This record gives sequence, C-alpha cells and structure tokens, in this order.
Amino acid sequence: QVQLVESGGGLVQAGGSLRLSCAASGSIFSINPMGWYRQAPGKQRAWVAGITSGGSTNYADSVKGRFTISRDNTKNTIYLQMNSLKPEDTAVYYCNKWPIVSPGWGQGTQVTVSS
Repeated sequence: QVQLVESGGGLVQAGGSLRLSCAASGSIFSINPMGWYRQAPGKQRAWVAGITSGGSTNYADSVKGRFTISRDNTKNTIYLQMNSLKPEDTAVYYCNKWPIVSPGWGQGTQVTVSS
C-alpha cells in the first residue's frame, strides 16, 4: 500500500500561485498513474488533475490552463503548480492514485485563496 504525504498549501491572494507536493512511499509508485483531488467546505472530494506513469496529463475543466501536474519518479513525488488562483480553488488538496483511488488518503494540505 502507498502512503501519501501532501504539503505546500497555504493562504494566498487571488491571482497568486502555490506549488503542492505529494511524497509517496511504497512500492510501484513509478508505474501508477497519480492524481490530485480537492475537497471544498461542504462539498464532496473532486478530481483536479491526473498524470500517467509516462507523463501524460489531464485536467478538470475548472483548472485547465491554470494548474500543472508533474511527477518525479526518482523522488516518488508528484507536484501541482497552481497559478492564477481563485477563491473557488479554496479546498483541502489530496493526492492519490488515478483514476482508481486507493482507500487510504493522506492528511491533505489546505489551500485558502482570499479575494
């Protein structure tokens, strides 16, 4: 089973940027497609972006053109570069396998965007 630790969240003004990291421990990370997900207050967790083992990416429409997912298999880490942040991006961000998630989620990292 893969253990996941997210970091890099914080408070930022609208229009600002943040870079999230997700460190994964456990075997076969490098061959798993991975994704970022987020859960806003009062809402269900939603998929944000995904990346295959080969580096192909896909994004939710709401973040396309603003967010970039990447991975470093040598470090067992995936990243989410978030630019042009909006208040509606405020959420706890999680990483997990994609598109089929593992049952164990990390603690997430809080992103708060002020207007």
